[in-house]
Amino acid sequence: MTSSNSPIQLYNTMSKSKQVFTPLDEKNVRMYVCGPTVYDHAHIGNARPAIVFDVLFRLLRHVYGENHVTYLRNITDVDDKINARAARDFPNLSLNEAIKKLTKTTEQQYQSDMSELGCLEPSGQPRATDHIAEMVTMIEELIAKGHAYEAEGHVLFAVKSYKQDDEVKYGRLARRSLDDMIAGARVEVAPYKRDPMDFVLWKPSDAGLPGWDSPWSKGRPGWHIECSAMSKKYLGEVFDIHGGGIDLSFPHHENELAQSCCANGTEEMAQIWMHNGFLQINGEKMSKSEGNFFTVDELLHTEKFGGQQWPGDVLRVAMLMKSYREPIDFSLGKLEEATKILARWKKSMADLGLSFTEETREEYAGFGPCSKMVAALSNDMNMAGVLAELHRHSKGDRLHNARRLFGSLKLLGVVTFDSMRAWEKIQNTDTTNIDTAPIEMAITSRLTALTEKNWAEADKIRDELAAEGIKLIDGKDPETGARTTTWEVVK
Repeated sequence: MTSSNSPIQLYNTMSKSKQVFTPLDEKNVRMYVCGPTVYDHAHIGNARPAIVFDVLFRLLRHVYGENHVTYLRNITDVDDKINARAARDFPNLSLNEAIKKLTKTTEQQYQSDMSELGCLEPSGQPRATDHIAEMVTMIEELIAKGHAYEAEGHVLFAVKSYKQDDEVKYGRLARRSLDDMIAGARVEVAPYKRDPMDFVLWKPSDAGLPGWDSPWSKGRPGWHIECSAMSKKYLGEVFDIHGGGIDLSFPHHENELAQSCCANGTEEMAQIWMHNGFLQINGEKMSKSEGNFFTVDELLHTEKFGGQQWPGDVLRVAMLMKSYREPIDFSLGKLEEATKILARWKKSMADLGLSFTEETREEYAGFGPCSKMVAALSNDMNMAGVLAELHRHSKGDRLHNARRLFGSLKLLGVVTFDSMRAWEKIQNTDTTNIDTAPIEMAITSRLTALTEKNWAEADKIRDELAAEGIKLIDGKDPETGARTTTWEVVK
């Protein structure tokens, strides 16, 4: 462990309290976070857990060493939503080919989105379809131990079998009794279920649906068993931290916990369960029907929200301005505030003496974060304390402050050396000496591509200009209604 004045403390959903984090093995700290179901582009709500647990991943690496932390984020690529979307979007392909195309392109988009939001690539991203054998094995173990049963080609987990001293343990993560859960849950009514709360581990696949051979039927796994099987394979029967959005705490994480403990004969699945709060758009629940549903890609590359594109670092700062456990209101005002904060940090580093040139790259790699900022981050990722320390280091007149500010922002994933070099280059650009001819030619080419509905080419031109610090602003001629594009240098 690297030197740290304060131990890491994390809020455990299981105990409903904050506790000191003591890893099972300091040389192999293990964290599992539920990842995307790859049937559609990630919306901004999906980005919050990715950013939250990326910050925790960075903190753990800072404290225990980069080579001593394993962060797993799975890819769910078998799901009924995937089947339905693939059939809808690619009707001319066989379902298997359509699923393969949909999941591949959607996963690539997800990885691109998370990278633009400053997220590190996890240590591993296992795909559900690569681990069917492990799921079948775990289901067989549950049946053998009396915790699951086969019925009409299905296999179901018997929730009342998960008990200790004749007391049912199912529901301990949610802290709800079985009767309360039955009353409040929308559960599938099926004649083959022994109990209404029993949930599916395996289900048969009708002709045409994807399926794998098993002792019970040619079928596919239930959602919950996927994470139990993959986390066990790569992190062990019991690991340190299990994370995800609060919407996953029940039933997904409750079911994972039950089936993992029963299959493995353990008291726990993870030492600490962590959940981030919901995200709302302008005070309302995000919903496609309400027209306030925004994907990460739309926020990054279109003007659908607030009439402009929003850089990944701005979106990241907006997500980190409030405690991860609290609901967050994602609004235009929040993004404008994040933009100002980020600009102030960057300007402070320049004003205090940092210059991002190739000659300084190696030197800056060694700049570490402010110890008080790390202490605040270690206190259950106390962002109020983190922001206070960043503000303190953005003031004053010492180069030391600038170095600590850069190291702290780097730890948070808000800036990199290259992003600061690009910012510094733009700041030093004299717009009066810009050769506008190539820009105007590129805009003309892009307008032609848009007219021809060649969206890929139009996006390519826009992104190439953005990389040079040129922001395009699309609009319409008020008289003719024709599409117009203007540009400005981003500062």
